[in-house]
Amino acid sequence: MSNAPITHIDLTSFLVDPYPALSHMRAHAPITFVPELNATLFTRRDDIHVQEKRIDVFSSDQPAGLMTQLMGQNMMRKDGEEHMNERRALFPALSPRTVKDHWKPIFEAAATDLLQTLAPKGKCDLVRDFAMPVSAAALRAITGLESMSNLEMDTVSQAMIDGCSNFEGKKKVTKRCNKATRLIDDHIKFSREDAPQQSALKVMADAGLSDESLHANIKLIISGGQNEPRDAIAGTIWALINHPSQLEMIRSGKAKWLDAFNEYARWMAPIGMSPRVVVKEDTIDGITLQPEDRVFFMFGSAGRDENHFSAPDTFDISRSTQPAISFGAGPHFCAGAAAARCLISEVALPLAFEHLPNLRLLKPVPYKGWAFRGPTKMSVAWDK
Repeated sequence: MSNAPITHIDLTSFLVDPYPALSHMRAHAPITFVPELNATLFTRRDDIHVQEKRIDVFSSDQPAGLMTQLMGQNMMRKDGEEHMNERRALFPALSPRTVKDHWKPIFEAAATDLLQTLAPKGKCDLVRDFAMPVSAAALRAITGLESMSNLEMDTVSQAMIDGCSNFEGKKKVTKRCNKATRLIDDHIKFSREDAPQQSALKVMADAGLSDESLHANIKLIISGGQNEPRDAIAGTIWALINHPSQLEMIRSGKAKWLDAFNEYARWMAPIGMSPRVVVKEDTIDGITLQPEDRVFFMFGSAGRDENHFSAPDTFDISRSTQPAISFGAGPHFCAGAAAARCLISEVALPLAFEHLPNLRLLKPVPYKGWAFRGPTKMSVAWDK
């Protein structure tokens, strides 16, 4: 166990809003052991940016980790050449060119069809009725699992997310996650022969990945590829409604939709942390870490680091988000970043504000999560 200073947290409060506790850690114990999470947390941006790349000390290979146990060993839980081989196998499905030329028109068609159906209703739960199906439709196409419904895609993704962050060991959460992974396995077997050429299922199969790796990586894509766009679509819309002057900056051409998404991801990190395991003794800033220590690199905290962002708790699309590491910083930089940016900033955000005029909130919007964070519901109305 590391000799890092100990910081206690209230898990319930941390789930509702982790940022006050993370701010306190950055100020008083930027590398700190949290007993309630049984992990040493790195909370400052520069520490995370440097240490995440040191895979000889901080390994992603975690056989006993929740993700590996529940979903299989995917590329996020591998290091070095083994990781890169699987990343290269997936790249043709998620390259910037493939996203621009192939996926973007599919994203636009699905989002437009949904909005044309939604617009006459005048109100909805934006998470459930727009952000979720837009994200799910994109993910069904990218994975090649078109046999799944949008609701199934969202349900299995959430079940895996809950399972991978189930550090309290709740049996119901584990059972729900296991049911979800079995359903994904069934859809992979059903879809494999007829998967589209550009899909993740097809390109990884053509690259010769083993069935074990292919299934694990499809589950990885679903676990991060559904909730992050879903939460960022709804969350960025929420932030812009609450900051109308910044929405007007975009409409007048003084800022871009991408600026809003980048700032939201810094401010309210949909993916708040990445776990590692220490594989050899190492000392950082006077703190000695021991083999088998569990470490959490807190991306959500890095995005609010006062050393890089003035007024970090404020949503401001005019700021530079260049120092942010919302998609990671090392070899495990999110493979789906180009697809997420396209779906959110080039499709979902502009189309939502175009088709839903005078979009406005009807109720306060509840948020939840620290490892994965987003609005749980969002009641809105617009002019029909």
